[in-house]
Amino acid sequence: MPVKQGSGIRKPGKVFGQGQKTAKTIRAGLYSRVSTQDQQTLPMQNRTMREYAARRGWTIAMQAKEVGSGAAQRQRREELMLAARRREIDVVVVWRLDRWGRSVTDLLATLQELEHLGVGFVSLTEALDLTTPAGRAMAALLAVFAAFEREILGERVRAGLAHARQNGKRLGRPLTAGLHAGQVRKLHHSGLSKSEISRRLNIGRTSVRRILDRRIKA
Repeated sequence: MPVKQGSGIRKPGKVFGQGQKTAKTIRAGLYSRVSTQDQQTLPMQNRTMREYAARRGWTIAMQAKEVGSGAAQRQRREELMLAARRREIDVVVVWRLDRWGRSVTDLLATLQELEHLGVGFVSLTEALDLTTPAGRAMAALLAVFAAFEREILGERVRAGLAHARQNGKRLGRPLTAGLHAGQVRKLHHSGLSKSEISRRLNIGRTSVRRILDRRIKA
């Protein structure tokens, strides 16, 4: 019986945890962001990313441009993430990491989601290419930095609370309704309803009821 010979066909490689992508064109999503005062760098970012994608032989499937100073407002970035979730792109390309992430924690969260989706990530300025083994090792370091950032923020919050207590500041919600306790009881004793007391003193009916219930329990 003749022995079957190997086909000699090499298995296509993977891109950042993706399935076998070599046999098909890699679809890139480009993301650029500038502040309202720095819009002149936008063409440069876009040109640099397009040239990079061309050198890699990638097809530009989507290009998202963001203009705005607010760190929390990144609607176009979310549109790019939605495209990744719909498997419409295979890799995200940015000019610089701070254009993409609001913080180390936010950066890591989005990179982890992209990895879970099998979508690569490249930042040109930092030469961070998560489509390579070395780049994926760098992502592990980002996780360490994110944990460090969370710990530093937690320490600052705890230190701020301790300092406030030492200076006699009351923490928590202000007891605005409680300041009207005497008036609430006086008006209720005069025969006014809880709704009318609430309207006159401009406090919630729940607060009025709580004050009066506390008096009954006492």
